[in-house]
Amino acid sequence: MANLFDLFGRMMISAVFLFSGINKILNYNGTIGWMEGFGVPGFLLVPAILIEIIFPILLIIGYKTKIAAMGLLIFSLMTGLIFHLDFSNQMQIIALLKNIGLSGGLLFVVINGAKEFALDKKKKYVRL
Repeated sequence: MANLFDLFGRMMISAVFLFSGINKILNYNGTIGWMEGFGVPGFLLVPAILIEIIFPILLIIGYKTKIAAMGLLIFSLMTGLIFHLDFSNQMQIIALLKNIGLSGGLLFVVINGAKEFALDKKKKYVRL
């Protein structure tokens, strides 16, 4: 049962990033304008989208799980600190806390890795 919960947990934490990456693709120009409003160059949107699509998929399938979780952890903290430090806006405080909470969950994955339902755990057979 723990293996199944581990898989569901990885899927749930990944969903936040996947949907965010898809939203950035669907609202590409608007996202560039929003990022540039914070002094972040628009060309960084492409790497952000790649991070938010590739790392969650790796996390879900359990391949290079700890590396993917660490990448998302760093990305989550960085974006929280760059885009959500307006303490006069309650919604920004909540968004910052969401990023911190996601980072905490990802830290558990970095420390513990994935359980059995992961490509990292598949046995490697040696052919003679």
